[in-house]
Amino acid sequence: MTTFVPLDEKPATEVRWHRLLMLFTIAMAVLAVVSVGGLLWDHRILDGVPIWLKPFKFAVSFALYGYTLAWLLTMVSRGRRIASATGSVIAISGFLEFALIVLQVVRGQASHFNISTSFNAMVYNAMGALADIVFVATFVLACLLAFKHTDDRARRWSLRFGLVTSLVGMGLATLMLTNDSGTPAMVGGHSVGVADGGRAMPITGWNLDGGDLRIPHFVGLHGLQALPLLALLLTWLARRYPVLRDEGVRVRLLVVGTVAYAGLIALVLWQALRGQSIAHPDWQTLATFGLIVVWSVVGAGTVVHRAKTRYELAGRQGQRPGDGAVCPAAGVESLPGQG
Repeated sequence: MTTFVPLDEKPATEVRWHRLLMLFTIAMAVLAVVSVGGLLWDHRILDGVPIWLKPFKFAVSFALYGYTLAWLLTMVSRGRRIASATGSVIAISGFLEFALIVLQVVRGQASHFNISTSFNAMVYNAMGALADIVFVATFVLACLLAFKHTDDRARRWSLRFGLVTSLVGMGLATLMLTNDSGTPAMVGGHSVGVADGGRAMPITGWNLDGGDLRIPHFVGLHGLQALPLLALLLTWLARRYPVLRDEGVRVRLLVVGTVAYAGLIALVLWQALRGQSIAHPDWQTLATFGLIVVWSVVGAGTVVHRAKTRYELAGRQGQRPGDGAVCPAAGVESLPGQG
C-alpha cells in the first residue's frame, strides 16, 4: 500500500550538518577568492595557462563537493558514526590535497604528473594517495546512502545515481595516469593528440587544440550535484503541475535524466579519446549529442503523456486519491494500480 504525503508537509526534525565538512567548504570558498587574487596579481604562466587557475578550479570544485556531501550526511540515519568519520576523512584529505597544489604553485611547479625531481614526484604521489582516499570514502558514503529511505523516492534515487556518476567521474581520472602528455619529466597527462599546454578555454583551462580527459572527469564528478538538483526541480515543479505530484512520475523522469547524463559522460569521453577538442566537435559528435537530446525529450514526453492520460482517466471515473486519482487541493497523487 502506498502512503501519500502532501508536498508542502515536512517533518519537523533537527538537521545536523557535518561541522568539519562545512568548515572545509567555507575554507575552499575563501581560498577560491584568494586564487582569484592570484590570477589578478600573479601573472606567471604554467603549461600555457595562468598558474593560479588550477587552485581556483579545485577550490570551487571542492567547495561544491564538500557542501553536497555535508547535505547528504544529514540524511544518514543508520551508521551515522561511520558516515561522520567518512566526512571527516574526505574533508581532511581534500584540504591536504589542495595544500599540496598551492605549495607547487608557490614553487612554480606543476602539481599533477610531475616527476621531474624526487620532491615533485613525492608531492604527486601524495596527491594520488589522497585522491584514492577520497574515492574510497565516497564509495563508503554511497553504500550508506544506497539503503537510505526517504519520503520522496525521486530524491532517494537521485542521491544514489548522483553518487554513482561521481564515482565514475573519479575513476575516469585514472585514464590520465597512462596517457602520454608529450612533455618530458611528466608521467601521464590530460591532453590527447597534442601535448599538454597550448591554447586553452578561459576559466576551465580545457585544451582547445585536442582532446582533454579532464572534461569527462569533470562532468562525471559533478553528477553528484546535477542529479539531486534535477530531483529538487521536479519536486518544485510538482507544486504547479499536478501530474508531477506522483513520485512515480518523478522517479521515471529522473531515470530519463540520469540516462541522458550518463550518455553525456560517454560522449565527452569518446570525444576526448579521439583527440577532439570540446570546441570543435565533428559531425559524429554533434549527431550523437543530438540523439541524446532527442531521446531525452521523447523519453520525458512519453512519461508525462502517459501520466496525464492516467490522470484524466481517473478524473473521468471519479476515483478517490486512494484509488489512483489526484486530489490537487491536498497536493497528493498516486499511480493507478499501486497499492
